[in-house]
Amino acid sequence: MNYIVFGGSRGIGAAVVESLMLEGHTVWSVSRSGDAPFGAQAVVWDALSDEIPQGLPDAIHGVVYAPGSINLKPFRGLKLDEFRADFEVNAMGAVKALQACLPGMKLAGKSSVVLFSTVAVQTGMGFHASIAMAKGAIEGLTRSLAAEWAPQIRVNAVAPSLVNTDLAARLLSTPEKVEASGKRHPLQRVGEPGDIASAVLFLLGEGSDWMTGQILAVDGGMGGLRV
Repeated sequence: MNYIVFGGSRGIGAAVVESLMLEGHTVWSVSRSGDAPFGAQAVVWDALSDEIPQGLPDAIHGVVYAPGSINLKPFRGLKLDEFRADFEVNAMGAVKALQACLPGMKLAGKSSVVLFSTVAVQTGMGFHASIAMAKGAIEGLTRSLAAEWAPQIRVNAVAPSLVNTDLAARLLSTPEKVEASGKRHPLQRVGEPGDIASAVLFLLGEGSDWMTGQILAVDGGMGGLRV
């Protein structure tokens, strides 16, 4: 099957690419750098661009949109341009990616979309105003498109907590920071890319064939538990 992973060159996106390749699928990794790990096919595209991604397959069985940002500041310190930038890469980038892939998903006859929210949308967290606003839009988009595109195309999202990727490097730059961040979670550790990739593969595959419009929390217990 043909899968498109936006943001597939690193972090969670690269873990998804690897998992799909190991299952024997054909994968297109879409990124600004054009890097395509694990033998995936490379497509160069910037989520901030209004250009349509070129080189995608005719039939598309699944789409993952993984680009994101972590911009944690007090509300009073956030500039309007920062709100716009977070919204552009997280929400509008997903819109542009899905518009580009929709004809291919329709041609495939049956397809699945996985987007990314964050634990901070459903669990109020200080200093998360900009990213929570952008990812809140993703949750609304997930449910709206799930209703509009059913039954042919399923649309779900994953809502992680902090994951050990280069995007979070500033927050996890020392062993002490990693330990402190881990202790905030009931499961006593931060996430790893493979933890999230496993959830993404579930949502793409037949095991979730009766799921759509859902926000799947994969957050070490952060969102729903107090221990």
